[in-house]
Amino acid sequence: MDRSNREASGFELLGRHYRTGEPIAVRVQEGVIAECRSIDAADRELNGVNLPDAETLSWIAPGLVDLQINGYGGLDMNAPDLTEETVTALIDRLWAEGVTSFYPTVITGSDESMERALAVIHRVCSRLEQEGGPGGMHSIAGIHLEGPFISPEDGPRGAHNRAFVKAPDLKRLEAWQQAAGGRIRIVTLSPEWPEAEAFIARCAELGIVAAIGHTAASADQIGRAAAAGAGLSTHLGNGAHPVLPRHPNYIWDQLADERLWASVIADGFHLPAAFLKVARKVKGDRLILVSDAVSLGGMPPGNYDTPVGGHVTLTEQGRLHLAGQPALLAGSALPLTAGIAHMQSCGICSLGEAWDMASTAPSKLMKLEADAGLQPGAPADLAVFTLEAGQIRIQETYKQGKRMFRRACEAE
Repeated sequence: MDRSNREASGFELLGRHYRTGEPIAVRVQEGVIAECRSIDAADRELNGVNLPDAETLSWIAPGLVDLQINGYGGLDMNAPDLTEETVTALIDRLWAEGVTSFYPTVITGSDESMERALAVIHRVCSRLEQEGGPGGMHSIAGIHLEGPFISPEDGPRGAHNRAFVKAPDLKRLEAWQQAAGGRIRIVTLSPEWPEAEAFIARCAELGIVAAIGHTAASADQIGRAAAAGAGLSTHLGNGAHPVLPRHPNYIWDQLADERLWASVIADGFHLPAAFLKVARKVKGDRLILVSDAVSLGGMPPGNYDTPVGGHVTLTEQGRLHLAGQPALLAGSALPLTAGIAHMQSCGICSLGEAWDMASTAPSKLMKLEADAGLQPGAPADLAVFTLEAGQIRIQETYKQGKRMFRRACEAE
């Protein structure tokens, strides 16, 4: 049966449930999960084939959702010459990482460069949506605007260009939203600006998640931001001064505020395990994993020249640092699966709990239908993977029941 007939008539996947490890059968019909049922030794045959041992089955999980990704595989969403081909290629590249929804992240730049990037991403989404069918499927759920309304201070500002940092500007946001075709869904900003409170309230009215990040805000400013409608802390623990007061400080304040979800970069390099453990205990189901990957993510180890970091080195372990200065990170270069594996290997949580932090949790925050996971009626956004020596390897990726990636062959 060819792919189109298979998907039109429905199909069934056998595997291990990502949370329990138990054998399951997931039946997909018309792009949604029709059934997810347990199978056991009593099922001697299923669809005319012998039931394999559970240990030989791949794992089945909800597709991954990345709220923050700047690029991957040599593809940069913030390149001055960003093209529609680059955006399309990133969509295709991320299928291989199990990502079924993501938010390309446009960072601080000139008004013109940011508007251009937003417009390019919008054109790609519109074109693919108009095409329809398997070729028209895409995984861009929205756009994440990270800056330019962030702290101008060294440390919190991170690698963002100081020349383009500015106070929150609603007229500018409206212009960018128009260029983006209404696709901006997350805006990361600092509440330290006097204009921030009204800006956040307006974002909430527009259905945009206002996220606190790259900030030097006071406890009062953070509290006011949350009261105005801010709902997320962007890569909490990073984008900060290298040294902070014991208390109060803006990391403690965001951890303590129950109104705020928090995203973290759990690649094993950006944050110590102790911080990840505390964040997990405090935020619980409101902790989200993000990759925050840059264009060198997924590239071979070696030395590279980049527009922002200059000369950088990517190690075999996936650590990206300034050349000759291993202690200074130059961005994240690992996919979401690496963060999941790291959370499990550190004993912070189970595989299933970590996977939820990168799939159903961000879906819930962003009000995506995929927040239902493997429940009947949920969109069939699925990742099939193997787990070998603690490493997650994606075998297949499905978007609304359409297979977009299969290992060992080109995406069909």
